[in-house]
Amino acid sequence: MERVVQLTGPRHVEIAEHEREPLPPGHLRVRTRYSGISAGTELTAYRGTNPYLTRTWDPEARLFREGAAGIECPVTGWGYSEVGEVVEVSPELDGTPGLPITGDLIWGIWGHRGEGIVPAERVISHELGEHARREGVTLFLEPLNRYEDHMVNRLDQAADLIRATGLDSVRIGIDSYHMNIEESDPAAAILAHADLVGHAQVSDSNRFQPGAGHLDWRAWPAALHTVGYDGHLALECRFTGDPVEAVRSVPAFLKRSGA
Repeated sequence: MERVVQLTGPRHVEIAEHEREPLPPGHLRVRTRYSGISAGTELTAYRGTNPYLTRTWDPEARLFREGAAGIECPVTGWGYSEVGEVVEVSPELDGTPGLPITGDLIWGIWGHRGEGIVPAERVISHELGEHARREGVTLFLEPLNRYEDHMVNRLDQAADLIRATGLDSVRIGIDSYHMNIEESDPAAAILAHADLVGHAQVSDSNRFQPGAGHLDWRAWPAALHTVGYDGHLALECRFTGDPVEAVRSVPAFLKRSGA
């Protein structure tokens, strides 16, 4: 029997058992080690406020309308992202280049279940940093504050992980909001890990647009200038006041601050 997490109603979750399915050709069976919960889609479903459970999705208008729910409880096996151990590989896949073998740990999305059956094409060359290098793509590892993540909160932690991979296809994506919470000196952290900073996101201390909080907006851009950062400053924030005016205010504010 296979154990699966299912949502049977608002704020009611249970572990259900289902018959273990045979492994079809072209697939791997993965035993789940870790399963992540989405703070958006899944928690709104748990609370009963997810619009898929209360309204009808209109694909042409791309909005929800009043009507029959698009999904009904029980909702089985939703999942944000999983890590698991490969326990079975379909025999005809033996020797496939880049395919994980039995005992390998892989990541993917197969839901909150004890085992997942995953198509081989989803996990070939699943070493993400190496795959990015081959494709000429840069990945950005973003340290998040302790209230959103417990693994990588500061720039030094991200730098240690990246240096351990030895891959120049992985860089740090810094975020002024998270750094304000976790770094004792955000500007010093930028200077200390300048060689790995590849992307920068900006918002103020309260997650509103720059200028709406109390961050030191002279020190942060000055540190980026010092290390020679010439990439984008991506705005990732909420807005206070009129949204259009808030957006318009940001470039001028950042330029006045030295960006």
